[in-house]
Order: sequence, then C-alpha cells, then structure tokens
Amino acid sequence: METSRRNLLKFATAASALAATGTIPAIVQSAFAETAPASPKPPASPLPWRNWSGGQSCEPARRAAPADEAELADLLKTAPAPIRAVGAGHSFSGLVPTQGTLLTLDRLSGVIAHDEATNEATIRAGTRLARMAEELAARGLALANMPDINKQSLAGAIATATHGTGAKIGSLSSFVTGLTLVTASGETIACDARRRPEIFNAARVSLGALGILTEVRLEARPLYKLKRRTWVAPVEEMLEDLPGLAAKNRNFEFYCIPYSGMALGISNNETDEPETPTPVNEDDDGLRQLKMLEDWLGWSPSLRRWTIRKILSGMEPEERVDYSHKTLSTERGVRFNEMEYHLPREAGAAALREIIDTIEKNNIKVFFPIEFRTTAPDDIWLSPFHGRESCSIAVHQFHEWDYKPYFAAIEPIYRRHEGRPHWGKLNTLKAGDFAALYPKWKEFLEVRAELDPAGRFLNPYLKSVFGVA
Repeated sequence: METSRRNLLKFATAASALAATGTIPAIVQSAFAETAPASPKPPASPLPWRNWSGGQSCEPARRAAPADEAELADLLKTAPAPIRAVGAGHSFSGLVPTQGTLLTLDRLSGVIAHDEATNEATIRAGTRLARMAEELAARGLALANMPDINKQSLAGAIATATHGTGAKIGSLSSFVTGLTLVTASGETIACDARRRPEIFNAARVSLGALGILTEVRLEARPLYKLKRRTWVAPVEEMLEDLPGLAAKNRNFEFYCIPYSGMALGISNNETDEPETPTPVNEDDDGLRQLKMLEDWLGWSPSLRRWTIRKILSGMEPEERVDYSHKTLSTERGVRFNEMEYHLPREAGAAALREIIDTIEKNNIKVFFPIEFRTTAPDDIWLSPFHGRESCSIAVHQFHEWDYKPYFAAIEPIYRRHEGRPHWGKLNTLKAGDFAALYPKWKEFLEVRAELDPAGRFLNPYLKSVFGVA
C-alpha cells in the first residue's frame, strides 16, 4: 500500500489523461471536429511524420535539415509549399502537417553566447529546452521559468507561447529580447523592440507563419535553486485559497483528481539550501494504478471517491531542492492529447468547478488530474496572456483513446469564461473566434501578409486560423 500511495502522489504531477465517451449529448460530441479541412491523401511517401501523441500526421514531399542560415534561405525560396518547421512534435493542434516541405532546425542548435553584463543569452532556435537549460547552467545562468515539459525546441516553444506557472512570471515568449527570422523570400531579418518592432511584436508568438526563426536572444538570470513542495488537500480548500497560494509562492500549480474531491498542490520557492537527491521517476507506475482504479471502480463513482480519498489520506508533504530547471520540468513517459485554455484569472475557480461538475454529472470516463496554472500578462500580439492576468486549465486524454467526446464537453466551459486556447493544444476555434479574442489580430495579419504574401508557410490548418482562402 505504501508503494501504491507514493506512486499515486508522484504520478499526479504528470500532465496526461485517460478519458472515454461518457453520456455527453451527441450534438456536443459532434461539435468537436478536426480543425483542419480535409485534404486529399497524397501518394505513398517514404517520408511520413507524426507528432508525439500520434494525433497529427503527414507525408511531406520533402524533408530538410538546413545547417546554416544561407542553406535555409535557399531552401525557403525553392522548396515545395507549404513549408512547415517541426521540433519535438509536442504540439497537438494542426500546426505542423504539410504535403509540401517539412524542415527541422536540429542542426541549428546550442547556446551561442551570453552577455555577462545583462545576462542575456543568444541561442540557436532548434535547441531543445532541456539542452538549453543545461548549457545555460554551465554558464551560471537560468531562465526565470521553465515549462513542465522540456523536450520542445526553443523555436516551437516560442511560436506557441509555451509557459510554466507563476502569477508574476510570463511565458517563454515574454523572455525574448531579440530574434532572427528568415522569410519566404530568403531575407534575413534581425529585430527587437527598437529594430523592426512591428515584426518583433508579431514574431515572438507567430505559429511559424512569418518565417523560420534561427536565433533567439533571451533574458536570463544567475543560476538559482528552488525548493519544490507537494501536498494533498481537498480541491475546495485549494480553490478557496487560490489567490493566497498564487501570491505567496513563486511558482504554484495544482492537479485536481476527478471523482475524488482531492487535489495535489505543487509550489516552488527560491532557496539556498543544499540539493537533495533526485527522486526516482515513478510516474508510469502511478498511471497504471490510477487506470486500475478506473477499470475496477469506474462503475461506482462513490466507491471510487472513497477509495482514492483513503489512499491519499495521511500523506505527508514531500520536499526536494535542486536547480530550477530540474524542479520545474518533469519527464512524461505516457503519451496523451491535450486541450488547454487560458482564462482571466478571476474566472479560474468557477470554470474549474464547472469542469469537475460536468465530468462527474456525465460520468465521463477519466482518471487523470486536471492541471491548473497561472501566468503573468504581456504585450505580445498573439500571446494568449496578452493584456490580462491568466490562469490555465488543461485536460488530457490517453493517446489511444478518442479525445473528442471529453474535450467537446469541456471546451464550451472554457469559451463561456472568455478563454483563449493554447496555440499548441487542441481546440475548434476559427479565424472569427480568434479575431474577437485578440486586440492585435488585425496588426498580426498585416505583418503576416507583408512577410509571406504567397502564403508559403500556411498549411490548411493555419489558413483556417487566419481566414486565408
């Protein structure tokens, strides 16, 4: 039982989910359709691609891995369109699939330099976040925050406004102080808040629709340690204390366990204490145990609730100390599809209560926690955090299960609370919806049309997002 309890606690920190069709009305289920228009299936190709979850795939006519900006510029002028860049394939929306050219920036990788006076670091855009963090640490530097998954490429994370948690800390895109972009015509543009500011404001979150990033200059800080604390509490207690928990902890998030009334809180705060041993990752074992509870007790929500609360009762808080990039990011061994929306922070508690109520009233088959995080506002044109303090609520679905019924039941709740979807996560919004959510939508479209008038970076999904015929 002790092993079971520990695994359940540990695994609740991983953001994957398992859900299946519940008693959701058919009209709601059918509303959650694929966001990209159907395209004719291309001829058999020796170059297939699929994303991490397997939910997105394509057979591009060409694959490319340019080694430098000159090679990339030549490629962008002549390669079959649509031209799409791919990193680790951790986006669940249709950003990447193309029948044209799929290129990787893996050969444009590594930390190039850093300014000792400002702590800014210049990093090649294809660098994976885990490698970036280690190379920065070797230079005595760290970012102010990291996302909970660190497998993505830097370019992909910036393009989609990937974020961590922290009421006063922005997304990775908000750390960008300069960038270099190669356009469809082969032009190389270096921009920041002073040089070509309109392009800079658009390119910090661009969905890869303006061109291909090659270098990024990021604001960093001296290397620091965090004390990570995890504890279990009733979800209502967590919701009632949300403002205080977000205010008094540098990083705070929690995971609500459906059918239990319980939640796992996670905080990170700066410390000078010595590092503690890195714990063994038991997430996958924990998932199997949570699934077992669903398989055995899914027929009886009340018995399931009693059992989960019994397992969680008496669990003592756990603490560990390590450098920030090691405590903020976790390993994810189980694949999933995800939907996440960013809501005005004051709407977070009410929205989460509605989500829990929808799951339990409809007896939706789901056993993995719902993730709740906070992010500071910014001024980036297509940032979901533009102009407002935000909270993020994410639901996950095991990659072998159909996510549509579960997500169809939850998405209307997000939308009622003026949510903006994470650009890399599944949603059903179209151009008109996005135009209503983003004050600078028109300005972004103008920059996009100027830099890529022929739409060489627009796959069918992005055409639907931007309303391009």
